[in-house]
Amino acid sequence: MHANDPFARLPEAASFTVTSTAVADGAPWPPEQRASGLPGGKDLSPQLSWSGAPDGTRSYAVTVYDPDAPTGSGFWHWAVADIPATVTELPEGAGDDMGTGLPEGAYQLPNDARLARYLGAAPPAGHGPHRYFVVVHALDTASVGVPADATPAFLGFTMAGHTLGRAVLTATAETTADGTAA
Repeated sequence: MHANDPFARLPEAASFTVTSTAVADGAPWPPEQRASGLPGGKDLSPQLSWSGAPDGTRSYAVTVYDPDAPTGSGFWHWAVADIPATVTELPEGAGDDMGTGLPEGAYQLPNDARLARYLGAAPPAGHGPHRYFVVVHALDTASVGVPADATPAFLGFTMAGHTLGRAVLTATAETTADGTAA
C-alpha cells in the first residue's frame, strides 16, 4: 500500500523545510488533528511553519493529502491557495469553517468531503496505517488562479507549472478494527 508516491509524476522541485508544533515528521497525528467523529478528534488544522523557500517565490499553497485512502484517488483533507510570500506560518486551527487563521487573500478549497475547511484524519477501521502528506508549495505566481470552489486535484494540476519548491511533512494515522486510534 505504501508504494504510492504522490510526487512520482510531478515535475521536480526544490526542497525546503516545514515543521509543526502539532506533529513531527513521520509521527502519528495527535487526537486534535483527527476527525471529530473519533475519540478526541477536533478537525483542528495543524500549526505549520516553513523556511528556506526558493528565490522567486511569490505565494504558497498548503495541502494535506492521504494517498492510502481506499478510493483509487486518495483523499484530500485540506487545500489552501494564494498564501502571500511574506507569510511563513499558519496557526493551529487556521483551517476552521471560516478560515479565521488564514492571511488576507488566502482561501480554502473544498476538500474531498466538499467542505472548505480542514478535515481531520479518519482512516477506515482495520485498513492499516495511512500517510498524510502535509505540503507547502512555493509558487512563482502571486495567485494560482483557481476558483474557490475548485477541487484540490485541480489546484494541484494548475500548480504543477508554477511550483518552485515543496516542503513536505508526513504524519500518520490508523484506526484499529475495534474503531480506536492506533
